[in-house]
Amino acid sequence: MADTEAVALSTIAVQRGDWTDLAPDLARLVAPPVTVSALPLQRPVGDWRRGQQARSRGNMPVGKHQRRAR
Repeated sequence: MADTEAVALSTIAVQRGDWTDLAPDLARLVAPPVTVSALPLQRPVGDWRRGQQARSRGNMPVGKHQRRAR
């Protein structure tokens, strides 16, 4: 398995560390520390898509819709 895998729209990374505060004979008996991180993939947004998003934001309601009390 690779250290970095792409799953759907995110990247999962696994870093294996070293025990620095344990004696070498004890460190061999214990699994190394592992750090797992997940980040969303970032794609550059094109000019056409940026304009489309700006137009759709203009159509969205800003505040809550107020209903009359019954």
